[in-house]
Amino acid sequence: MADPQVVTVESLSQEWRELLDAAARAREGAYAPYSRFPVGAAVRAASGRVYAGSNVENAAFGLTVCAERVAIWKAISEGERKLAALAVITETGTTPCGSCLQVMAEFASDMPILVADTQGRAWLTTLREVLPYPFPHTSIQK
Repeated sequence: MADPQVVTVESLSQEWRELLDAAARAREGAYAPYSRFPVGAAVRAASGRVYAGSNVENAAFGLTVCAERVAIWKAISEGERKLAALAVITETGTTPCGSCLQVMAEFASDMPILVADTQGRAWLTTLREVLPYPFPHTSIQK
């Protein structure tokens, strides 16, 4: 993966700032008493509608769910089937985990991903850049 260029949030397009604002608002609702690492995410579906989510932890750690998957599942449960863009914000600017990337790959062959930290820095990458070889859902026998 090439080193991403860090930019300021203020330099982002209005469309990206709106998606990031939705992710930041969602982060405020995170339930992270164990990791103390709140995450917010927002996904824009191909329809243009935005869905946001935050991480929700559980004492049985395997039951914890990431903000990105919450946002995606909200979109899918509302009938969306194609994702167009995703923004995620954490204190340190952490990229989505492998599980979240694989879920994204189910609904987008590639899409831009904005990663931001709480200090106002951000960078753009793509799903294909951070997950070049997703498990192909096309190989599932239907």
